[in-house]
Amino acid sequence: MKVLVADDSGLYRTTLSRLLAAWGYQAVIAANGYEAQSVLEGDDAPRLAILDCFMPGLGGLELCELIRARKQGYVYTILLSVADQKSDILKGFELGADDYLCKPFEELELRARLQAGERIVRIQEELIETRESLQFVASHDPLLRLWNRRAILDLLNTELSRAKRLRTSLCVFFADLDSFKRVNDDYGHLVGDDVLRSAAEKMSRTVREYDHVGRYGGEEFLVVLPDCGAETAREVAERVRQHIGDEPIVIAPIQVKVTASIGVAQWHAGQDFRELIHRADVAMYRAKQSGRNRVVLDDFVEGSAPEPEVAPGRLHDLPDEEDPN
Repeated sequence: MKVLVADDSGLYRTTLSRLLAAWGYQAVIAANGYEAQSVLEGDDAPRLAILDCFMPGLGGLELCELIRARKQGYVYTILLSVADQKSDILKGFELGADDYLCKPFEELELRARLQAGERIVRIQEELIETRESLQFVASHDPLLRLWNRRAILDLLNTELSRAKRLRTSLCVFFADLDSFKRVNDDYGHLVGDDVLRSAAEKMSRTVREYDHVGRYGGEEFLVVLPDCGAETAREVAERVRQHIGDEPIVIAPIQVKVTASIGVAQWHAGQDFRELIHRADVAMYRAKQSGRNRVVLDDFVEGSAPEPEVAPGRLHDLPDEEDPN
């Protein structure tokens, strides 16, 4: 593990470098606080730091405050202070220091403090990994590893708020696998799951890098396209349709031919969250009625839009639009 050593004393820098190497640590040396700050702001920064409490310019106390203001990984800090400066140690703890030693220090005591710090850093890393894992589970569909319904709707709300604030374009589209019930009936649900996974992978590879793809329910997907006008969204949707339908999905020894019907809608000023979802859904419903395996663009014209048809069973379980303010 890397250990940052920041001390304006050449003697202490040399001593600490020798000790850390003997204990299996990789010492990263800084002769002053500004060099230490640069190291901490770089890539793969040390997670343990030994800081001289007082250095010309930027001292260990100020460094502690800067470290705690960071949003990157936790850095365990040990302050070094001369015996008659103990009253300043309290200030160091208030600014975020984790431990301290007085100069001259006992080697075994320093080693024990480093081992304690290393344990705390490891525990912190494990907690972060656990939290990220739980967040992934809570926001992703367990079968397809796409955003789940709640997460994709949250992302849509976020993008809609941004589009309103910045007056940018926003589109969404629904993609529904055609006659998917027949796949489950003919080949079984395990093959159906594999077909869903393959379609989801094709869709994720085909959309733009910053688009959001989520499983809305069953064999239906919702895609959110920020900063995207209707024609571009239609092009993206058409690529998705082709990638899903052009070649059969091979699940040895079975080849399953599936297609998708897609409905595209663009957000316009005055539309709320529910209407945007509804119009994309209606467009997809029209794609189904027109023969499936096609992309249909919602025919909304701002200021003169006809009332859309009602697609069955759609809006009753949508959340209310979040307040963008």
